[in-house]
Amino acid sequence: MWSLSSRKLLKYGMLGCLALGGLASVTASRPDVENVGLVRFGRAAKTACSIAYLYKVKLNIPDLDPSSEEYRTFKSKIHLEGAQHLLDLCCANKGVFVKVGQHLGALNYLLPAEYTDTLKVLHQSAPSSPLSEIYHVIREDLKQDPLELFSEFSPEPLGTASLAQVHKAKMKDGRLVAVKVQHGYVRKNTLIDMRTMEVLVEIASWVFPDFKFNWLVAETKKNIPKELNFKQEAENIRKVKSLYSHFNWLKIPDVYNDLSTERVLVMEFVEGGNVNDVDYMRRESIDLFEVSDKLGKLYSSMIFKKGFVHSDPHPGNILVKKEDGTVKIILLDHGLYAVVSDFVRREYAGLWISILNKDQEGIKKHCSALGVGNYSDFFACMVTARSKQAIDSGIVETKYTEKEKELFQRGVPLLLAQIMQTLSLVNKEMLLLLKTNDLLRGIEYTLKTENRMSSFLIMSRHCIRCIYEDNRKKIVSRTSKLLLYGKEQWDLFKITLYYFYLSVKTLSLKSALRSFVFD
Repeated sequence: MWSLSSRKLLKYGMLGCLALGGLASVTASRPDVENVGLVRFGRAAKTACSIAYLYKVKLNIPDLDPSSEEYRTFKSKIHLEGAQHLLDLCCANKGVFVKVGQHLGALNYLLPAEYTDTLKVLHQSAPSSPLSEIYHVIREDLKQDPLELFSEFSPEPLGTASLAQVHKAKMKDGRLVAVKVQHGYVRKNTLIDMRTMEVLVEIASWVFPDFKFNWLVAETKKNIPKELNFKQEAENIRKVKSLYSHFNWLKIPDVYNDLSTERVLVMEFVEGGNVNDVDYMRRESIDLFEVSDKLGKLYSSMIFKKGFVHSDPHPGNILVKKEDGTVKIILLDHGLYAVVSDFVRREYAGLWISILNKDQEGIKKHCSALGVGNYSDFFACMVTARSKQAIDSGIVETKYTEKEKELFQRGVPLLLAQIMQTLSLVNKEMLLLLKTNDLLRGIEYTLKTENRMSSFLIMSRHCIRCIYEDNRKKIVSRTSKLLLYGKEQWDLFKITLYYFYLSVKTLSLKSALRSFVFD
């Protein structure tokens, strides 16, 4: 129960925020002040107060039983209303706010479905900049008029992201290119936007004691400068093309370095359908299972072998197409990569093997190494997005169902404090990996491949190789290395045989045959 002084403080705080928000609304109608810090802060403060009012006042109904269906229905409406307020703020303030909104939209293990479903729209349709502003950035950075550089330049963007948008263009020599241009307002707003978020998160932590998103603000502050430098993105593209040149089914667009700056990136134009466009893939006779397998191979290799992980795999950044009978994966937007240390790779691989083997002691051991030993049960659930019961029974043997998904999401609010504490304690390298996991899981769910044996098999093989690779580094003797190699191959064979058996048992002939296709 709140004290009188606390209620008064909230009341006056809300009035102040609403007044500031009102001022922001009035002044924001003038284009010249749309990006003024006070306006952006006022808009954010008004949204924060509106959401606080929903949960602290509107949802506070003494006569309504929290366990009743009526309360759950009403709370779902409150969640939807709060999510819409947040979406409106992201679209109004744009830039970093959209970036954070996209991240929140991927936190299925943390936020109610009403929030994640509402905010996921930001992955596909972030606010765009007018063509005049795009031309202005190109002129400033490339010192030439766009009409002199390109014979054609599409006025409508192919796609718009939080920090930039992409236009199709044609070079004077006829080559088709994709031109990625940073929104002109992003850099000048970033500093005040990050400070605004820090203040609002601190206030939210006071109003809602279980609300501790400081880790998200800290990660955003660390990563935004990297994403704002397109020269860094060009370097990431060169590196990842080199690392995965052996995957002949992976396509990463080439960069035109002489036409690229920190705010403009000119790349080879490639076409394909979004990885979540099931109708497109069926029309093109693209096997959904093959797409899922190739994504699994790519990201398992990134996480457990190379330690260089594309960390924004939402559906708009992954295209698929069929070329000469081969299903190709096209990877876009290389601004954010997680660099994973050998230590975290080894411990994360060990954690997954322990989860797959139902090894509770192993789960505890590897969670402790990652900083969350006291929250190992919660962390295992967050990593897998599966219930504790499913993990105990075996996530390979226990099919993921709509009922489990519903129970998992319904239980999140009850464990919010523990989950937030887990995220604040875990090794910070894991935060981007968790985000990547969630986005990939969402793609699998859309393709209806989340229960496939081959997905677990691909990851298991990479985890085993990662662990043995680390062990080899500690051995000098040639004989010992040969023995270790033999043990590794035996473990890989056993796990392949086990998944083959499970696939046959569940009458999944395609999965059974794929078990013996080594990645």
